[in-house]
Amino acid sequence: MIARRTVLAGAAGAAALACFPAAAAAAPRRAIGLQLYTLREIFAKDPAGTLEQVARIGYREVEFGGGGYDAMDPVMLRGTLDRLGLKAPSIHVGYDALLGQFERQVGLAKTLGADTIILPYMTDEHRTGPGWQAALPNIARFAAELKKAGLGFAYHNHDFEFTLKPGGVSLFEQLLRETDPALVKIELDLFWAVKAGEDAGALIDRLSSRLYAYHVKDMRADGGMVAVGAGTIDFAALFKRKGSAGVRHFYVENDQAPAPYLPDVTTSFQTLRALRF
Repeated sequence: MIARRTVLAGAAGAAALACFPAAAAAAPRRAIGLQLYTLREIFAKDPAGTLEQVARIGYREVEFGGGGYDAMDPVMLRGTLDRLGLKAPSIHVGYDALLGQFERQVGLAKTLGADTIILPYMTDEHRTGPGWQAALPNIARFAAELKKAGLGFAYHNHDFEFTLKPGGVSLFEQLLRETDPALVKIELDLFWAVKAGEDAGALIDRLSSRLYAYHVKDMRADGGMVAVGAGTIDFAALFKRKGSAGVRHFYVENDQAPAPYLPDVTTSFQTLRALRF
């Protein structure tokens, strides 16, 4: 999935697992990850302590996004990951940062041990027909240049990509049509796809080999976000779809996780672990 650590880093990871025996023994066939945006407030104040708590819950992967991680010392963050037996297969990097600080973002990803950069969000100026068409060539260029740098690229959706349809074609459909499926993968946020009215199962089967990862967060009957297992989305059925077979990472996320935060992500972890997917 990602490059092997050095022998020293592997030894550190093994020592970390010994510190968390219950979590290690309960690890499922596919590692369960956490998008750290969920814990952005406490992560910003205490990154190392937050990662320690995440590891204690049993998570084996994290995805950096929010919480000011990009302004922190990446060597410190990587050392903390290795000490705890955590991996960070991907990081979220904004559009403007990829435009103006591309080499810095490549270096950050590699220092953190990531093999993929995710474009997580597009602001309002890009959500018009002309704005989106102007951004798509840059998105394609990011992907091509990241491949040259030895990294993958994926786009993370919200709901607007499906609901906004300039000229009668959704922004998401335009993205699929006008970028190389071998280079521009999809990190499918299942909550936002369902929120947009998409048939998540059909979408998964359609995207199939283009899927890189899932963002897993559940939906209350009123449309709000809730911990995985406390809502209405049938993740067990979605993960059994043929199109899910190649998905590499399953990141729990809750944009609106209520304080004190950790109980919410613990519930989500326990729900996914029970699925044994």
